Amino acid sequence: MKIWAHRGCSQNYPENTVTAFEKACAISRLAGIETDIQISKDGHLMVFHDERVDRTTDGTGFLRDYTYEELRRLRIDAGDGKSEQIPCIEELLELILNIELKNSVYPYPGMEEKIVDLVQKSGLQKHIVYSTFYAKSLEKLAGIDSEAELGILDVHVSDCLYKIKGGCKAVAVHPFWRGIDVPKEELRGITVRAWMSGHLYPEKPTGNRLDFKPLEEQGITDIILNEPEVYL
Repeated sequence: MKIWAHRGCSQNYPENTVTAFEKACAISRLAGIETDIQISKDGHLMVFHDERVDRTTDGTGFLRDYTYEELRRLRIDAGDGKSEQIPCIEELLELILNIELKNSVYPYPGMEEKIVDLVQKSGLQKHIVYSTFYAKSLEKLAGIDSEAELGILDVHVSDCLYKIKGGCKAVAVHPFWRGIDVPKEELRGITVRAWMSGHLYPEKPTGNRLDFKPLEEQGITDIILNEPEVYL
């Protein structure tokens, strides 16, 4: 089972922050790091999950309504009187990333061109996986970079497979870990990166550990975890 860090080490450190990613990078045998991007009011690619900034920062409202400078002034509580900023994607491109385009709620025109351009200028094409719930966005990414590695997101793996049949160009499926609703035989030869929800910083860890064997028996090849350091 390959293990990915979900928004960095997001159980013990604030999600999608430089610290969470640095902690993930320090883990040996980690397959990669999953993160999310959105676009600021003035066109910058920002690393952030929710469409609104309320949950994890001291701000309120939609990220897309803030400029880059305004977003950088927002504070993310990191405990013990410390705080972090919302990163821009340029700060993270030297890491091995699965970049989720958060464009299934708001389409963010030009997002695909922006991220592919940055990745290509960085020479990191072979180290990046792009994913999104929005199949049309993957089609667009494939048209921009025919060699890009694409993963389609959904809750159920059957819906991921349906989107692939529709022509989204994905080579991997990214379902919810409890959304494996087809026989393992239908997943043979497909990379299945299953994502988890659950506890995020600053919630206390439960101490529970996953048994990977039943997941592998369902056809899951990779798991995207909030607390990868417990397993590696």
